[in-house]
Amino acid sequence: MNTALLLSLAAEVGAPMIEKILGGKIGQGNAALIREVISRIAINAGGRADELEALIQVEPDTVRDAIAMVEAQSPEMLALYAKELEFQMAQLEFSQSEPLWARAWRPGGMYMIGFLILWNSVILHSLNAAFKIALPPMEWATVLQLAGIYFSLYMGGHTLKDVVAKWASKGAGG
Repeated sequence: MNTALLLSLAAEVGAPMIEKILGGKIGQGNAALIREVISRIAINAGGRADELEALIQVEPDTVRDAIAMVEAQSPEMLALYAKELEFQMAQLEFSQSEPLWARAWRPGGMYMIGFLILWNSVILHSLNAAFKIALPPMEWATVLQLAGIYFSLYMGGHTLKDVVAKWASKGAGG
């Protein structure tokens, strides 16, 4: 989406908050806020975000009205954006206050998975060729299972819990 078109329409309408958000002056570097504004404009104009450029060409007055409606909602959006930033900062401070052993499993697991993949695909074969030995590789299925368990825990223990619950319900029901 070309935000220049929306910026010019926002200037015509007199929507300074929308101009600042789309211009990157508020929420600088935060594409989520810009996407939210564009999405709300598109919904209020009666379309989707990917159809917004065509709507601007066909029905610019409808898009102008939508921009005015989103401008009226912008204080609420900015308040939510500020709350989100506060939450992220609190979460960062909390994670920094944890002892090292409690937060080291995440990068440690990433390095372990990376090392196992590199070991199985490059290092082991290089050592076998260099020293004329035959060290057995780890089975790829095992590496992928370890990676899957790690990623399911890292991306939220609920993922693993939900999968196990589905398996348990299928086993009990069938």
